[in-house]
Amino acid sequence: QVQLVESGGGLVQPGGSLRLSCAASGSIFSINAMRWYRQAPGKQRELVASSTSGGSTDYADSVKGRFTISRDGAKNTVDLQMNSLNSEDTAVYFCYADITRLPNGRTYQYWGQGTQVTVSS
Repeated sequence: QVQLVESGGGLVQPGGSLRLSCAASGSIFSINAMRWYRQAPGKQRELVASSTSGGSTDYADSVKGRFTISRDGAKNTVDLQMNSLNSEDTAVYFCYADITRLPNGRTYQYWGQGTQVTVSS
């Protein structure tokens, strides 16, 4: 059994900051890609930021320079630091991970339950 648990969402004023965290737990051999997605009301889910096991990161153009993804391999966590938030960042944010499991060594895709981020004055 493997699960991803997110935390850190909430209400923030425009221009403010939030930090989201996601922790993976269970029968994990290794974690490959870890990503953050978001889905705003009436819109498709979109990729916000990604991090490979090798340390490479990538961002959606809309968040470059404002958001930072970071992961702790020892703790199996990935964070998303979000600065200079605006109303267009309002969405449910989802953590995603490619996880190679024990004991079969197969890789599966996992999603967190989502955490709401609302940017409003």
